[in-house]
Amino acid sequence: MSSIVSLACAWQDQSTKASAEALAKSLDLPCIQVEHSFDLPYSYILLVNDMALQIQPCGKKPPGTIYVDFSGGAVAHRRQYGGGQGQMIAKACGITQGIRPSIADVTAGLGRDAFVLASLGCHVQMIERSRIIYHLLNDGLERASHDLELSPIIARMALEHCDAVNWLKQRAEMAVEVCPQVVYLDPMFPHREKSALVKKEMLVFRDIVGADDDADALLEQALQVAQCRVVVKRPRKAPCLMNRAPSYQLEGKSSRFDIYALKKIT
Repeated sequence: MSSIVSLACAWQDQSTKASAEALAKSLDLPCIQVEHSFDLPYSYILLVNDMALQIQPCGKKPPGTIYVDFSGGAVAHRRQYGGGQGQMIAKACGITQGIRPSIADVTAGLGRDAFVLASLGCHVQMIERSRIIYHLLNDGLERASHDLELSPIIARMALEHCDAVNWLKQRAEMAVEVCPQVVYLDPMFPHREKSALVKKEMLVFRDIVGADDDADALLEQALQVAQCRVVVKRPRKAPCLMNRAPSYQLEGKSSRFDIYALKKIT
């Protein structure tokens, strides 16, 4: 899926020029050098530097960059103090004492939910359809793989760039034993407003990726593939996908998990 806004790859230091040019070629984007100002004739730039691959909004007073970081910030805090297998996502995916199901996260995004599940001991196959978000996530995984504390977690995470519906259709034709026990969906909810209440990351995702208009098709295919259950993360008051009632729900303050139970996880 191509971006719905104007984008360019960019570099600041000579040391990252070649990497930026290679990325621009693979994404069929222009490649530019930037210095201190991001007031550019693009909506966003994909900035290649020594720290991380970053999405930088453009404009006179643009907000900060977005990049994947598994070693610090909210992700690290959640890993250390998030409640372990007592977390709602863990319960939704069937993680209990001695049970670590194989999971396919077919709407990987920035990989945070997949990282939580992998940090709890699950093997997680991530699917991301946006080439740009895929590169961002792949960059974060690569950097984290060199961290001695994180590398065992990253080793349980695999990433593939493809359309999730097609990936699920291919799995549906395979032997049951190679299908994931749990398929996890967190489709983009198609709000149209751009208020201050909407997170900066969500606005960027909507601009670059667009809404997940195939969310119903994702659920339909996931139910054909998952060995044990399909888990759908939704805004708390959003309708169920396919208008299909789940087996049960786990509800938080702003979101909920719809669980479609197929058989017991062992």
